[in-house]
Amino acid sequence: IKEKRGRSLVLVDNRALDRECLAQGIAACKPGMEVLAFGSMEEWKRVRDKFPPLAAILLHIGSKDVSDQQVGDEIRRLVAEFKTAPVIILADSDLLTQILKALEYGARGYIPSNVGIRVCAEVIELTLAGGVFVPASSVLAVRQVIETSNEIARPLAGLFTMRQAEVVEALRRGKANKIIAYELNLRESTVKVHIRNIMKKLNATNRTEVAFKLRDLFPSGS
Repeated sequence: IKEKRGRSLVLVDNRALDRECLAQGIAACKPGMEVLAFGSMEEWKRVRDKFPPLAAILLHIGSKDVSDQQVGDEIRRLVAEFKTAPVIILADSDLLTQILKALEYGARGYIPSNVGIRVCAEVIELTLAGGVFVPASSVLAVRQVIETSNEIARPLAGLFTMRQAEVVEALRRGKANKIIAYELNLRESTVKVHIRNIMKKLNATNRTEVAFKLRDLFPSGS
């Protein structure tokens, strides 16, 4: 019987060659951690007693979409079942929407597959220490979103309520009332009331005039 020492990282990937190569690479960078490669967590559960206690789970989803229900359900299930072991996602995509969705599901890290083995190993250590990792590219994307939001908010400050500002942004993008109602989870009649109030504040007589005046507020907008 194998003596249980230290801690183990379980790498889950249904592609045998990929998971074995990745497991060997991480193990070479982190000799103090036993890296176990399985096609699923169910496979690991059947032999878990032979290995050191679970420290973390690295789930390789490849090119799958985190928003896919099956993928999302798996992440949530792992997070709920293994509360003391951080779940880290390894994926081909580095899209901000994918990363945020994974974190929303409870993942403690998101590693795009364009990073090296050493970075991957350090991310695992970071999550074991209680940290949360997202790639630098996504941080820069968040910053850009915040700056864009601030640019939108400045001309609206003190002029519209928060909900009116959301409707204004939708109008600026030329969206129809039905679309605005759907996206903001409002009744279409409520959207029309907001538009009337916006027209009053802009001293506009119709929707077309609102669009022209909003163009003046957002000279850099498309």
